[in-house]
Amino acid sequence: MKQVKSNEFQMEVLESKVPVLVDFSATWCGPCQMMGPVLEQMSAEYEGKAKILKVDIDESMDLAQKYQIMSVPNMIFFKDGAPADAVVGAVPAAYLKEKLEKLL
Repeated sequence: MKQVKSNEFQMEVLESKVPVLVDFSATWCGPCQMMGPVLEQMSAEYEGKAKILKVDIDESMDLAQKYQIMSVPNMIFFKDGAPADAVVGAVPAAYLKEKLEKLL
C-alpha cells in the first residue's frame, strides 16, 4: 500500500480515474497499525479497480487539517476528486469493502 505525501495527493487521489480509499493514520496509533494488514490485503484485491493509499497525519499535517482529521484511523473514500464517504476507527474489512463497492 502506497503512502502519499501532500505533493502527490492531487495527482494520486483528486485526479484518480478510480475510487480511492485514503487511510489517514499515524505511526503511534495502535488501531491504525491493526488496520494496516487489512488495507494491504484490500489494496491487492482491488488493484486496477480502486486505489488504497495511506497518509501519515504527522508528515502531512496540511492534509489532516484540510480534511478535518480529528482522530485516527480515519478512512476517507474519494470518488471523482471529492470525498464520498468516511469511516473513523478500526473496522472489519467487510465494512470497508461494502462502502468501496458502492463507488465502483
